[in-house]
Amino acid sequence: MTRNILISGASIAGPALAYWLHRSGWAVTVVEKAGALRDGGYPIDIRGTATEVVRRMGILPHLRDAHIDMRRCTFLDADGGEVASVSPYAVVGSVEGQDLEVRRGDLAAHLYAMVRDDVEFLFGDSIDTLDQSAQGVDVTFHSGRQRTFDLVVGADGMHSHTRASLFGPEEQFHRYLGYCFALFTMPNTLGLSHELMMWNTPGKAAALYAVGDTDEVHAFLNFHRPEPPSDALRNPEAQRDLVATTFAGAGWEVPHMVDAMYDADDLFFDTAGQIRMPHWSSGRVALVGDAAYAPSFLTGQGSSLALVGAYVLAHALATNRDHTAAFAAYERDVREFVAMNQALVDNGAATLFPTTVRALEQRNTVLRGLDTLPSAPARPAHSALVLPEFASMP
Repeated sequence: MTRNILISGASIAGPALAYWLHRSGWAVTVVEKAGALRDGGYPIDIRGTATEVVRRMGILPHLRDAHIDMRRCTFLDADGGEVASVSPYAVVGSVEGQDLEVRRGDLAAHLYAMVRDDVEFLFGDSIDTLDQSAQGVDVTFHSGRQRTFDLVVGADGMHSHTRASLFGPEEQFHRYLGYCFALFTMPNTLGLSHELMMWNTPGKAAALYAVGDTDEVHAFLNFHRPEPPSDALRNPEAQRDLVATTFAGAGWEVPHMVDAMYDADDLFFDTAGQIRMPHWSSGRVALVGDAAYAPSFLTGQGSSLALVGAYVLAHALATNRDHTAAFAAYERDVREFVAMNQALVDNGAATLFPTTVRALEQRNTVLRGLDTLPSAPARPAHSALVLPEFASMP
């Protein structure tokens, strides 16, 4: 008898998991609260083990075609003067010719295209309640419809509703890393192309990222704050005002960026943080990707962990008929990989955003030296997991 599973979330981890589970004979339903697939979004990285996942899915050539060929990272001082202009590979520890950087929407679109004909998608809906029994999980959706599934997986992001309903408030699992950030798009008034420009003063950073020869750039405003601004996290107006106050009087293009932020219809504001949980499942419900182990943007590994976690979870469910054994195998096989990548922040991944004058001077000295050095070696954490093989590969 075909087993059925509900996945909450249609970003990266959800469709990737849906692909591998469908291949293993599961009947898969994906519910997504957005009314349609979300396009756009900030560029994301696919590195190390995750590159092997997309190769096995058959979409690596497409993602290579979509690869953003960023050519330079230029770092600026408080007045907008150039500190250093270096290869992006030297800065982020990725491997030229192997690792990929693509628009988040491009990856999501490719994953969706792989499964849309074989998987049921419920857009514009979400899980309201979960009621577990020995036979399955009774799900009531926000729309009012009711269904029963053998298993449910939350792939609904760092602020996962599935996790909250099953394990309790996010505060128990959220590790705040001391930064807040705002992302949005704005006109490319500087004529940037395939490059990143980043302005820094202690505790503040502003960046413009042109992923091609387009009339828009991704804008990024990041600042250090000892405690998270809980009052602003659910209030877009308060978010804009907090950013504007923080960057008041800043140099370079920052005043124009703040003005553009007020006009932006795609503002995304959040804190840099991680999700750290002792267990990623309870009964017949499990979590994958950011919902279970968000590493934060400071590691650059969020999408890679989502792809790898989805693969390992699907493999565990394909090789263990009992879901309890499958969930245990999933945690056993991927937890160390997660821990290594989350620890990248502890090992200096936040050095691009120094919070003191001394730390900023030290970073700038390192950047000036990078100009004459070859690309940095890949970080071992990116490739620390050897993937198991599915019984039959395409």
